[in-house]
Amino acid sequence: IKRVETRVAGLSPGQPVTLRAVAADDRGCLFQSRAHYRADSRGELHLGTDASHGGDYTGVEPMGLFWSLAPAGMEKPYQRLVPRNTSLPMKVEVFVHEGHSPPGSMPGPVVAKAEVQRLFTAPGVRRIRLKEGVVRGSLFLPPGEWDGPFPGVIDMYGDEGGLIEFRSSLLATRGFAALSLPYFDFEDLPRVLKELKLEYFEEAARFLQRHPKVKGPGVGVIGTGKGAELALSMITFLPEVVAAVSISGCSSNTVADLHYGETTLPGLRFDMKKVSVSDSGVFDIFEALDDPMNPANSPSVIPIEKAEGHFLLVVGEDDRMWKSSLYAELAIRRLRQHGKENFELLSYPGAGHRIDPPSTPFCQVAMDRVLGVPVLGGGKSKAHAHAQEHSWGKIQEFLHLRLG
Repeated sequence: IKRVETRVAGLSPGQPVTLRAVAADDRGCLFQSRAHYRADSRGELHLGTDASHGGDYTGVEPMGLFWSLAPAGMEKPYQRLVPRNTSLPMKVEVFVHEGHSPPGSMPGPVVAKAEVQRLFTAPGVRRIRLKEGVVRGSLFLPPGEWDGPFPGVIDMYGDEGGLIEFRSSLLATRGFAALSLPYFDFEDLPRVLKELKLEYFEEAARFLQRHPKVKGPGVGVIGTGKGAELALSMITFLPEVVAAVSISGCSSNTVADLHYGETTLPGLRFDMKKVSVSDSGVFDIFEALDDPMNPANSPSVIPIEKAEGHFLLVVGEDDRMWKSSLYAELAIRRLRQHGKENFELLSYPGAGHRIDPPSTPFCQVAMDRVLGVPVLGGGKSKAHAHAQEHSWGKIQEFLHLRLG
């Protein structure tokens, strides 16, 4: 995702204007953002160097209009702007309005507008739908004219289920062979997250490792939330996996029991009595997960000290979904107790739960697909946006380094 250069010319010196961005997701839900600017002495504006004085963000934020996109006033709140179809560009219209219009009010007359298309798949990236044994998903390969083979990465999201492909297609655009791997609520996979067999993930890792376009000897895995914790289990038990990126993960197995041969890691449970609900109906589940430090819960701990490969732990210090900063600390403590230093930690003050690729709109509260209620993910928009931008570069560096 490239940074968009936004410039406005032809205004009068010092003229106050509101810049507004509007986008729609593939279900037609409208998202918008706005920010207040003043033209310089030449009657020009450049979002790369000029500061916003109000609206949805302040300060110099070249991509602020994109990461602050939120459901428009007439839409249902708490929706996430996530591209479901990576082959279609996301169209964002940018308007320049006269004067400073506060959020919720009608903006002034339009003096200029432009449309920008955000591509999630570079020209030439190939998407191959997968039905390989029990494994389902999509394999994204870099453009055919590039010389392979490529470092192979398995990409998984959290407990919303289904197939989420946009990070995989962006990784392929950056030179990785990326397998977007669903593990429930997709095609003939189980509808709900009851129990999981690591053999499914093992088969996916072996498929990717053996693919002629993938350079070995090992593959990497990147996961968010529940997917992060599965990434930790994969690098622990599967020799094929040599690098794991855990974004906002838990150091213990949660929710669903995980089986591998004779081994079972029971899933920590959520205690609904420890959930608080705000006046506006937002669920705060921060305290609800069983305590992984309770000795009674030790069978759920992922024995990551057995892993031969390397870990990159990415956490937002304002994650309100669960205590990912603490879980990263527990993981590091466990590795150090076993004399291991095979990890890096990226810890971001002010960032929330779901740290996605750059300019993905920040969503402090999102509808939970499993619970069907709005759940607090935490974070402050600007800090979260900066965490997304910084971590994306670091994740690619880590994967390139560890996958040769």
